[in-house]
Amino acid sequence: MDRDESVHEAYAFVCLHCGHGWEEAYEIRHSLDLAGRRRADYFAHGSRVVSPLTRADCPSCKRGPIRILRPGRVDAARSFLHLPSPM
Repeated sequence: MDRDESVHEAYAFVCLHCGHGWEEAYEIRHSLDLAGRRRADYFAHGSRVVSPLTRADCPSCKRGPIRILRPGRVDAARSFLHLPSPM
């Protein structure tokens, strides 16, 4: 791994408690800290955020559990059901 490296990944999420679904794209900055350990910092909309792989709460109901899906699954379901995209 290079000293610093960025990748872009997207995830789709669905709350198994309330059924809310959403998608988010992330910039993941991989780097080595001063001790040589690998770290990954996640950014969404230019702000640092908690890794979506560890997030356990729904932005709608503030509960969970959350299921992570392939990107595009939530948007595809909205199109199929003729639901508007969230703002």
